[in-house]
Amino acid sequence: MHHEAPVHLRQLPVPGEDEYAALALVNTRFTVSHGQVDLLDDTEAAHLWLVRHALLPDRVSLNGRQSGRLRALREALRALFAARAAGTRPPADALDTLNATLAAAPATPRLAWTADGPRRADVPDTGNPAAAALSQLAEDATDLLTGADADLLTECAAQGCARWFLRSHGARRWCTTKCGNRVRAARAYAARKAGSP
Repeated sequence: MHHEAPVHLRQLPVPGEDEYAALALVNTRFTVSHGQVDLLDDTEAAHLWLVRHALLPDRVSLNGRQSGRLRALREALRALFAARAAGTRPPADALDTLNATLAAAPATPRLAWTADGPRRADVPDTGNPAAAALSQLAEDATDLLTGADADLLTECAAQGCARWFLRSHGARRWCTTKCGNRVRAARAYAARKAGSP
């Protein structure tokens, strides 16, 4: 089955989403000119998002409870990202949600031996694919929050935009050039309006 998002729901990817699926998950809730958009608003949409991000095979179904857990993880990650960016302690329930998701389907460490030599390989729990997908997202978020990229994690400064991204340089404040252009246009309009009699 082929699902294509309406044009008004397509968003430009932001820096970091290619590296961190957890960042892409947080950005599934955003605002456009006509209001709030939630790309995980129902079970089918949540399933499609997981499939498109290669976290769940298309043949594996997702139930309402599992899609609710995906949305709860997203909201927990938003709170954890905000706490990390502000340098404050996160809400206990956000941390509990992340840790419960990590524990729901822990990967089993294995030693893999390739032509390049030995390396650690964590094998996901295949008994519950949906829980494994969520656990993988939680692990990805944990890596982001504790790794070298954590200091680059930033919420877009454009009014009305709630997306998170990884800054490519210290002065970057907007997730995309579209948000930056919108802010600059609003400033120019306000300046013109303030200058008119």
